[in-house]
Amino acid sequence: MTRPVRVGIQLWPGGAPDYQSWRAAVLHAEELGADVIFGYDHFHAPAMEGIVDGKPLLSEVQPDVVNFEGWTALASWAEITTRAEIGLLVTGIGYRNPDLLADMARTVDHISGGRVILGLGAGWYEKDYTTYGYDYGTFKTRFDLFDAGLERIEQRLGKLNPPAVRDIPILIGGSGPKRSLPAVAKHADIWHAFLPVDKFVLASKLVDELATANGRNGSDIERSSIWENARDADAYRDAGVTLFTNEIHPTADGYDFSILEKMIEWRDKA
Repeated sequence: MTRPVRVGIQLWPGGAPDYQSWRAAVLHAEELGADVIFGYDHFHAPAMEGIVDGKPLLSEVQPDVVNFEGWTALASWAEITTRAEIGLLVTGIGYRNPDLLADMARTVDHISGGRVILGLGAGWYEKDYTTYGYDYGTFKTRFDLFDAGLERIEQRLGKLNPPAVRDIPILIGGSGPKRSLPAVAKHADIWHAFLPVDKFVLASKLVDELATANGRNGSDIERSSIWENARDADAYRDAGVTLFTNEIHPTADGYDFSILEKMIEWRDKA
């Protein structure tokens, strides 16, 4: 399956001066030409040092900053945007009832005219759980909930009246070979990973093998990864990535869109 190269931007609300600045950033991202605009599903903004082996490295101090809830915002984005796909990168199943989440996604899909992407993950940021009264559990229990939640979401989407405008693409984030990639192979329309390109190639091959074992064609699963610079992006594109993302964190002065502008310039030359 041949797909166009697309760029997505994740606009963090955490630390924004106010909601209006986040809203304006969404509109500007679409105006610039972003194909997909993502928020996140965190009740508190994670403070991170970076990503190591595909996993976030948290800062020692996790301060409380201005933040806004993601799915509520998506309903607004569905009204104010007209072209870009929208979603959260990614929704934490551990603190979202799967059947209700499916209904929320279906509703936002209708509001947007069929532009929602349902990003899903097992959840990883402990503060999201504990401060809102959810059980953080263990890696195993979180992924057990994730696997069961994926089944419930697919079943509920098939029962809703009316159905979604389109078959809502399910994006699954993660690269673990024991739990994440089997879930990708079984359920995902888009697989999002933070891996060095050599490791990405190996993981992508495993996704294809697991998809075949589940009666699916691995080429039906779009590959997504982070865009850091044009040279590295060329290598990921050659490895099969067609959706490239990055994130913009707000400052007191608002959002700096220079990274998105570079991504769009690269996309348009690809």
